[in-house]
Amino acid sequence: MSLAALYVEHHHTGAPGPTVVIVHGSPDRSRNFRRVIDLLEDVPITVYDRRGYGRSLVAGARGGGIGVHADDLLAVLDGTPAVVVGQSAGGATALTAAAKAPELFLAVGAWEPPMTPYEWWPEQLKAQTRAWAEAPDPYELAEDFNRGMLGDERYDALSDDTRAMLRAEGVAFRADMRSQDARYFELDELTTPSVIGCGADDVTSPFPGLHSQTAAMTSSSLLHVPGAMHGAHTQQPESWAQLVRATVALASDPVSHETPR
Repeated sequence: MSLAALYVEHHHTGAPGPTVVIVHGSPDRSRNFRRVIDLLEDVPITVYDRRGYGRSLVAGARGGGIGVHADDLLAVLDGTPAVVVGQSAGGATALTAAAKAPELFLAVGAWEPPMTPYEWWPEQLKAQTRAWAEAPDPYELAEDFNRGMLGDERYDALSDDTRAMLRAEGVAFRADMRSQDARYFELDELTTPSVIGCGADDVTSPFPGLHSQTAAMTSSSLLHVPGAMHGAHTQQPESWAQLVRATVALASDPVSHETPR
């Protein structure tokens, strides 16, 4: 897979240790990790905009989906083993790519990955993913999603160019949702040391238990950061930096972090 159309950026290239590649979620883009990157000045970091998002809009969605993005991630690695940490659908992408080419992954971290195709994922969340996947107009889908996240006032205050970019990302967003109707990989194919990160909006949230199940089913360690939100990389960057450091530590000492299936 050619990287020619993907926007890739490198930070702290003089820092020691293996490179950490960060994979953003859906819809999102790499620049939203700038606060996380600032907290990790001692870690070499590569970020990129996934196909059909942000500065990689020009690459097009190409049918999109987790499998295509996993292939793009392997192209970003370009044969060099790395630590890979992904947020939401980016976490699912990282796990999928690790199952395809484990020799390129020193360790994988995934913050609240949507494991929609698997039996432990709740029907309510599966239904929401199907609703996004079946949206007739991807541009309207993206606008509705972003208005819901930002609120009408903040969304309307964005520049025309930014609103156009967010709407255009709807093509890749819908493709990501559509790809979640089939298993990303078989669980026994994931042999890379991995850690699942999660938070919770409040103490009654079911999500820590849900992501704990994901960790158990994928033989991963669990990093629970109480109070951290799904978008912790923008709102509580120290929580996400904690996940990155835990994943780097896992790469250096995988045996002590093993979780039996």
